[in-house]
Amino acid sequence: QVQLVESGGGLVQAGGSLRLSCAASGGIFAINTMGWYRQAPGKQRELVAVIISGDSANYADSVKGRFTISRDNAQNTVYLQMNSLKPEDTAVYYCYARETTGLRYWGQGTQVTVSS
Repeated sequence: QVQLVESGGGLVQAGGSLRLSCAASGGIFAINTMGWYRQAPGKQRELVAVIISGDSANYADSVKGRFTISRDNAQNTVYLQMNSLKPEDTAVYYCYARETTGLRYWGQGTQVTVSS
């Protein structure tokens, strides 16, 4: 069983930056993908960025050029550096991990609020 613990959310003004962290523990040996999804009020959960074994990363078009995902394999931690934040980035951000079997795990979520 994998546990994901997120940190780093908060309130920031438009144009500001935040860095999210997600530490994985438990049966992490089978994880090949980690990343971030977000869900704004009244909207579906959507992919923000994921990083796959070998450091191949995918981003949502809405965050390309502003957000950077990275992974520290030694610390079993994935990061999301968010720059040039916009009010439309306001959402609950969820850490995500997927095993090679396809089994998926979610963190508890961390709130990011961007004020205009």
